[in-house]
Amino acid sequence: MRTSKKTGESVKKSGRPGRMGIKKAAISVILMAALGLASSCAKAEGPEQQIVLTTGFEENEVFFVGTEKCFLPEINVYMRTSQSQYENVFGSEIWNRKIGNETLEKKLKDMALSRLARIKTMKLLAAEREIELSEEELEKCSKAADTYMENLSPADIALLSANRDLIFNMYSEYALADKVFEGVTTDVNPEISDDEARIITVKQILIKNSETDDNGNRIPYSEGMKKEALMRAQTILAKLQTGEDFDTLADRYNEGGSLELSFGRDAAYPPEFIEAAFSLDSGALSGVLETDQGYHILLCEDTFDREETDANKERILEKKKEEAFSRVYDDFVQTCYSDLNRELWDGVTYDLSILETKRGFFDVYNETFL
Repeated sequence: MRTSKKTGESVKKSGRPGRMGIKKAAISVILMAALGLASSCAKAEGPEQQIVLTTGFEENEVFFVGTEKCFLPEINVYMRTSQSQYENVFGSEIWNRKIGNETLEKKLKDMALSRLARIKTMKLLAAEREIELSEEELEKCSKAADTYMENLSPADIALLSANRDLIFNMYSEYALADKVFEGVTTDVNPEISDDEARIITVKQILIKNSETDDNGNRIPYSEGMKKEALMRAQTILAKLQTGEDFDTLADRYNEGGSLELSFGRDAAYPPEFIEAAFSLDSGALSGVLETDQGYHILLCEDTFDREETDANKERILEKKKEEAFSRVYDDFVQTCYSDLNRELWDGVTYDLSILETKRGFFDVYNETFL
């Protein structure tokens, strides 16, 4: 699933509205935790405190944040979009799979809740900062709403319980969240050196020191099995040091997923792996390196990839913008109140019906705004 370069709403990522990352907003399975808030009866902390008294939720109201409310059809659009994209790629059997101890269905429910909670909160932040959409931007939202509705079949419309006005409002709020992020981070433009952003390419042979069960949990080898794995890695290293071909030995012995890896210093690898890789010159061979994954042998292919390094500078800049925005957002969210209609939310489930349209909500947004 792909959406906007700005939104990051995708199967591979989880995203923000705009560059601030709603996917990054996988803050919690519960709305209040997702926003870092207490419920509506609690007292907000901050320079401006607001007292909110509620007498219950409106029909189909899933949650509120401050004065902003979210209703079931909005959640439905996000959830059905994700459902269709996952099923089109992986098939309907994917719903039986677990991610850790949770089902994929629960993960996608929580993701939709978290994303919408963040968008509603950013709408409040926009009001505080007097940020509004221009006439041109509103016209784009209107165009996107028309396009999205035109691509829905009658069955899709019934499944979503959505109409054109709802979709227009959702696109407007999404675009406004994007604009808030840009407004907050417009002055974030640090100097990023080549060394900080440097991307290297290595080949690896991995001999595992553990196995993985059906739920994805790591089960370490016994001491005897680990010793045997280490001896195999040392034997492979000795062969390499006498001139045997790396690729040939990798084809025979490598237990890792990828032979070739390109990454920067901020990659999600163990620190000792990063340090060892970046200490190698082009063509150099490492010793046997132990991590939680097992025993690695690395061959440095390229110590500096110019094109990938430039691209990584952009990623680092985006990360710094997200960090700067998060500081503003986290302070603001402490002044808000929220509450989740737990009874309604617990009853929300996926069924076997998926959208017929192939142009998702975020696909249309990207086509219109990018």
